[in-house]
Amino acid sequence: MSARLSTAIKIGESAKAIFRKTRSFPSREFGEHADPSEREHVGVEPMLLALSMELALKAWFVFDHDDPIVAKSHNLMKLFDRLKPESQDKLAAEFKRSVVPYHPDFFYVDYSIQDILYQNQDAFIDWRYLHEAKKSMRFDQSAFEATLEMVLREFEKRYRIERVKPLWSS
Repeated sequence: MSARLSTAIKIGESAKAIFRKTRSFPSREFGEHADPSEREHVGVEPMLLALSMELALKAWFVFDHDDPIVAKSHNLMKLFDRLKPESQDKLAAEFKRSVVPYHPDFFYVDYSIQDILYQNQDAFIDWRYLHEAKKSMRFDQSAFEATLEMVLREFEKRYRIERVKPLWSS
C-alpha cells in the first residue's frame, strides 16, 4: 500500500470516527423527561461535523493528488475546489442522487453539494467560537450529516482492504 493511500485511509477513518461520535450525543429533541443539562452540546455538533467533513475532503485530496501534504485550511469550499474535477463530479452526482431527494433546499433552483459546502464553509471556526458570533448562525444538521455520510461512503468505494496471510504461516 502506498504512503498516499494509507495516509488517505487514516484521514478518512478519523473523519468517520468523529462523525460516529457526534451520533452518540443526546437527541436534540427534548421531551418532558429530558435533562436540560444535555442541551449544553449545542454548537459542538456543528463544529465536529464540520471537522469531520474537512478531514473527509482532505482524505479525497490525498488520494486524488498522491500527496500527503494537504491544505492547512478549514474552509470546506476551498478543500472541495482542490479535488480533481472527476472527484468533484462524482460527489456532485451522488449528492443529487442520494441527498437532495431527502433534504431538498427550496432556496436553490439547482441545489448542489457546493451549496451546502458554501453555506457551511467556515462552520468549524464559526461554531468553535460561537461566543464570538458576528453573524447569524444557520446549520441544517440533517442535510449536512447526510452529505458527510455520502462523502465518506463514496471515499470508501475508492479502495479495498484485504488481509494477506504470509505463505509461510499456518
